[in-house]
Amino acid sequence: MEAVRERWTDDRMDDLNHKVDAGFDRVDSRFDKVDARFDKVDARFEKMDARLDAMQRTWFTVSSR
Repeated sequence: MEAVRERWTDDRMDDLNHKVDAGFDRVDSRFDKVDARFDKVDARFEKMDARLDAMQRTWFTVSSR
């Protein structure tokens, strides 16, 4: 049985190129959503850091008396 060989024309290569680009665009948009979620998490950690700093100052003030 002979192997089937397909001819890759410029049009087919261009079509494949567009499909690959479209796939990467979809992946990029998904990472944009992930980045937005990380920004929210970062904001929450910044608030937590501020609270911990305030608590540490309070402990230092109370313990130094």
